[in-house]
Amino acid sequence: MAKLNANSLNQEGFWGKLSYTLRHGDRIWNTLITTMAVLVVLLMLAIGGLLWRDSASARAEFGFQFLLPTLDSSWNPVFDRFQAWPFIYGTLITSVTALVLAIPISIGIAIFLAELSPIWLRQPLSWMIELLAAIPSVIYGLWGIFVFLPDVVTPIGQFLGDTLANVPLLGTLFQGPIPISGASRLAAAFILAIMIIPTIASVTRDVFLSIPREQRYASFALGANQWETIWGVLLPYGLSGILGAIILGLGRALGETMAVTMVIGNSIEGSASLLRPGYTMSSVIANEFAEAVSQLHTQALIEVGLILFAITLILNSIARLLVWSVARRNPTEGR
Repeated sequence: MAKLNANSLNQEGFWGKLSYTLRHGDRIWNTLITTMAVLVVLLMLAIGGLLWRDSASARAEFGFQFLLPTLDSSWNPVFDRFQAWPFIYGTLITSVTALVLAIPISIGIAIFLAELSPIWLRQPLSWMIELLAAIPSVIYGLWGIFVFLPDVVTPIGQFLGDTLANVPLLGTLFQGPIPISGASRLAAAFILAIMIIPTIASVTRDVFLSIPREQRYASFALGANQWETIWGVLLPYGLSGILGAIILGLGRALGETMAVTMVIGNSIEGSASLLRPGYTMSSVIANEFAEAVSQLHTQALIEVGLILFAITLILNSIARLLVWSVARRNPTEGR
């Protein structure tokens, strides 16, 4: 039979071989998918290698001191003194605060859309929430400067400074006063929270909608009400998917540039307070790269980009491991 197939292919020529190949498309598909996966890995290695190579002078000059917090942590292009800790701290504190604010709101929106919303309202409301993710970040920044900061962030910052500044442990994060303009790390965290809510809410809603109806019926049959079903059945069942949504939100928060640059205040100071102006790694690169005054300054900014690349990679890897561990404990989630 194999001999006959070979002879027929030889007789039919090119078109016969093409037809045979298309009839066995799995090979083409598998080859294409494998190639794309390898290209993604190669692209990441190329980006990391480029950042590593072009930051060589800065790494040789500053070593690990570039990363560590010190009493005289500073960023002074005039004297070629550079330390990235203020930017690392600004990136982490704003992103984590944004997640703390966004996660409960996003999950609440997803629960309403998937479980409680009337059918006629579900789709229009879903479109409106997804539309928020399509708004350019510069629009968020402009809205933040002229509306959100003076009317929302400044009063909230003053309240937090007055009530929490003397609380042990929390006091360091809320030492004021917040600037009259409202430009601060707290403002950046609020803007980031608003920007990542649509991503987390949309993915989490899809997770809830993908859970089989039988899970709900079984819970109701055992006497659980709707809230007990959501809290005790749906949230644990979809936990790995929810964590995946949070990962996507974290990725956007870590890398967001324009909106954060417009509202964070862009100040290099040693304060750890959320109420004070600051910098993130992406915002300092955006502000200074085009106007770097020396080669060492340029390479220091590239090293900041390398650190941001590494932090994003590490945090996402940890998050994916967490999702994997949750999925292992709940094997039914993958069904």
